[in-house]
Amino acid sequence: MKEKIYNLFTNPSDMTAEQILMNIATAAALGLFIFISYYISHRGTIYSKKFNASLTILTVLTSTVMTVIGNNIALSLGMVGALSIVRFRTAIKDSRDTVYIFWTIIVGICCGVGDYLVAGIGSAVTFFVILVLGFIKNDHRMLLIVRAARSKQAPIKAQIYKIFHTKAVLRVENTTEDTVELIYELTQKMLQKAEKQTPDITAGIYALGNVEYVNIVMQNDEVSN
Repeated sequence: MKEKIYNLFTNPSDMTAEQILMNIATAAALGLFIFISYYISHRGTIYSKKFNASLTILTVLTSTVMTVIGNNIALSLGMVGALSIVRFRTAIKDSRDTVYIFWTIIVGICCGVGDYLVAGIGSAVTFFVILVLGFIKNDHRMLLIVRAARSKQAPIKAQIYKIFHTKAVLRVENTTEDTVELIYELTQKMLQKAEKQTPDITAGIYALGNVEYVNIVMQNDEVSN
């Protein structure tokens, strides 16, 4: 009994060189598949070539670690302890990046234990879901931000009501002794419809006088001009 327990904690992996090479090569191939998927889904948006390359490398590294660990419980516990010390402070700009990080880790784990079928089918289905959801158009929220003299607060509200009626939702109203800042929430469809009737919306607001600025920004996961 003692010998079995000792072997459980100390025996290295009995995998052959061919099996190890197969694990890592499959992980690299699927890592390139993830690379292509990330390039397609982020093309023309917030694409980071360095982050994309890191995904492929992470897949290979995870597979290598899983190949080393094998059935060695002591080594797996030591690896968990070592990784718990690491602090990752890289900011995730897009929520989809988190999905890709988990995808690479899961593929690496599957390849590391030799479960290529699960890694392949899981990657194919994940890629298909990303493509399908990528074609679903979202009516992004728009923010209309107006800063002006406080005396123009009522005329500005009346002008915006005239353009958008009750559909524009006043979300924020910041005031000081001299100025007021109004933030309205719109949709892209509302803005496009209003622009057909009033081609230059901002000009109509500036015409009221004493208006410091009028900004229209798109609010997605992040707010961008």
